[in-house]
Amino acid sequence: MTDPAPARLVVLVSGSGSNLQALLDASADPAYGAQVVAVGADRDGIAGLDRAAAVGVPTFVDSVKAYETRDDWDAALTAHVAEFKPDLIVSAGFLKLVGPHFLAAFGDRYINTHNALLPSFPGIHGPRDALAYGVKIAGATLFFVDAGVDTGPIIAQVAVPVHGDDTEETLTERIKVAERAQLVEWVGRLVRDGWTIENRKVRQP
Repeated sequence: MTDPAPARLVVLVSGSGSNLQALLDASADPAYGAQVVAVGADRDGIAGLDRAAAVGVPTFVDSVKAYETRDDWDAALTAHVAEFKPDLIVSAGFLKLVGPHFLAAFGDRYINTHNALLPSFPGIHGPRDALAYGVKIAGATLFFVDAGVDTGPIIAQVAVPVHGDDTEETLTERIKVAERAQLVEWVGRLVRDGWTIENRKVRQP
């Protein structure tokens, strides 16, 4: 009996691609169960695209400013991702909010990670806002993307203690380490075991 083909991952990036690299490294092991088949970006000249090219993974770029409207961009991004027949799409530092075309096509297969324990501290300043509030536990959340900002069904969360001398920078860096490990672990678990989403609850068999 042959092993099943690895699940197909499309990873979307906007910057250095450190989370992408972690997924590329993990998928080098056949037991992981997934393979990065394409990397998409919203801008040229970023390290994330270089990481993909270095291991022969196809790339594409859809810049918002290349299209007349945001809706046109969303439709183009959706079409490009669909070409690679993904089982799961991972936002790995992708800094653009996708639109209705993308969510209609991939809403139950598009995951993102956030550097706070949602629903607390959504948005782009999670660690800063958590520190300002005085929390003792910060962390990271992996979730399926919906039409809101960091509001989709939660897949997993990891706690990161806040130290008394933490700055936004030190806390952010510690969260990144935990966040990356959680992303790699749960992408593997999702593709190997499957999942269902019902009433905001993400369940596995």
